[in-house]
Amino acid sequence: MLDSSKIFVQGIALIAFGVVSCTSPQRTGPSSLASEKQELAAQPGAAQCTLVDNGFGPQGQVQIRVEEVVSGLEVPWGIAFLPNNRMLVTERLGRIRLVQNGKLRSQPIATVRVSDRGEGGLLGIATHPDFANNRFFYIYFTASQPGKSVNRVERWRLSEDGGKAIRDRIIVDNIPVARFHNGGRIRFGPDGMLYIGTGDARDPDLSQDVNSLAGKILRVTPEGQVPADNPFANNPVYILGIRNTQGFDWINPSTLWVSDHGPSGELGRSGHDEISVAQAGDNLGWPTVYRCESQPGLVPPTLTWRQALPPGGAAVYTGDAVPEWKGSFLVAGLRAEQLQRIVIDPQSGQLKQHEVYLQGQQGRLREAVMGPDGDLYITTSNCDGRGRCSADRDKILRITR
Repeated sequence: MLDSSKIFVQGIALIAFGVVSCTSPQRTGPSSLASEKQELAAQPGAAQCTLVDNGFGPQGQVQIRVEEVVSGLEVPWGIAFLPNNRMLVTERLGRIRLVQNGKLRSQPIATVRVSDRGEGGLLGIATHPDFANNRFFYIYFTASQPGKSVNRVERWRLSEDGGKAIRDRIIVDNIPVARFHNGGRIRFGPDGMLYIGTGDARDPDLSQDVNSLAGKILRVTPEGQVPADNPFANNPVYILGIRNTQGFDWINPSTLWVSDHGPSGELGRSGHDEISVAQAGDNLGWPTVYRCESQPGLVPPTLTWRQALPPGGAAVYTGDAVPEWKGSFLVAGLRAEQLQRIVIDPQSGQLKQHEVYLQGQQGRLREAVMGPDGDLYITTSNCDGRGRCSADRDKILRITR
């Protein structure tokens, strides 16, 4: 039975929340906030980057409703929608669950042997563009091997009755792994290719190494081959300079909006999670630059927060239930326990507006994905050891009017 609650919120001016719109400097080293702002303002011709100096942004102004779809999950990480009102859900401990007509099947359709140490485990999931005919879906997980672990993407096939799934083949293997920074989001793009978000595996320099799979968004065919039009010849790397992305989506067939985790102490840096606009071959700069810094050849973020959000899943809103959100980038927040609505001009890539929803209401939010019904679906991540795990465990929620 749906547990609904209406959310009524009022807007507050951006300046009251310490939002600073500034120009990205050509520099690399850390500095005080005051000197950062001074240098940013001195370069009017550079790309714009908005720094949220205090808090996370103004409270959302649009009326929405939150519906509970299912509960009883344990650290759900990704959702993949199937025909006939079904969805597959990954649990980080290694279970693939089926939800049908709003009910969670008691037994998993498959259990994947994973290493769930730290942020590893069973993470992202995506269905093949022709799933209705071939029943293929893809998972990203941390696999244990003799002497080491690796992150891996595999293809699986769902049985005709939907009751079980079997492994089909490895798509991408030997993605670097660490206790933290494992990435894990996978999605099929408008071009029918599979995009794979990876983390830097706690080795920041790997993000700048085009020959490493770490700290990247990778692009491969549904069979795991390198497309001929990738930006680096015979290389699955599509975007580099990423620290630990768990969310991205397309505003048009050639442009991605990407969320990325900022540093948590390494290199003497902290905070500054970011939202960036990126295309094939772009370098988002980690670890050479962070926050509103930039250098020639590196893409500065559009939006960054001084405090740690950090961002989970993300989706461009394409539905009609909340028309005010059309074309917005919606980003799940973990530690900050909120949903960010970010409005970016699709032509210039500049920030137009951002606001905060669900602040502290549902706990940690992990996945954010559009459903075939035009509603946004999010998952909680309160049982991952960092949140407040209630008796009904983690949930899938639907955001509608």
